[in-house]
Formats: sequence, structure tokens, C-alpha cells
Amino acid sequence: MMKPMPPQVIDQVASYFQVLSEPMRLRLLNLLREREYNVGELAQACGTTAANVPRHLSLMTKHGIVAREERGTSVYFSIADQRVDDLCELVCGSIASRMQAVSAVHDALKTML
Repeated sequence: MMKPMPPQVIDQVASYFQVLSEPMRLRLLNLLREREYNVGELAQACGTTAANVPRHLSLMTKHGIVAREERGTSVYFSIADQRVDDLCELVCGSIASRMQAVSAVHDALKTML
């Protein structure tokens, strides 16, 4: 069990989750779970402009979520820490469980009508 967190740690955790609360950043992370990408590839895969992607990547890099690697004239991005991928799996699993529970209740109510 985790010990209670001091206020300054709570602020850092909140900041980290705030970075993850933006849908475009989650789309980018979802792609980066598969492989490394450069900005152009990420923009194309997300259906957005290449001008929009770097600010999201920069913020995620600043928080240690994404790693940046220069290779010649290109810059490639990847997930910096496996625990980010684990966190995504944990959250998605929790959402899937809740959806299944809601669906079961909904199905039970339908049989009563």
C-alpha cells in the first residue's frame, strides 16, 4: 500500500495526469505504443497538421512520458517509460470493466420490461 503523499507530490501527480487528459496526446501515445514515429508520421496518422503535434510532444517529453531522439535531420519519438504503457492498460481495463457492468445492468433491465 502506498504511503500518503505530501502536497508537492500531489501537485506533480496532478500535473502528470493533466498532460494525459488531452485527447490528442492520448491519440499520439496510442500510436507510440506500436513503434517510434517522427512528427510528420504522427500528424498524418492522427489526421492533424504537423504544426499541431510538436507542442503536444514537447509537453509529454518535459514530463518524461515521451522520449525524443535525433537521427540526422529527423527527430523520432517513443514512449519513454514502460510504466506509461502499463498505466494505459490499467485505465483501459478499468473502463472496459465498468462498461461491462453497465451493459449487464442494462441487459437485466431490458428483461424486466
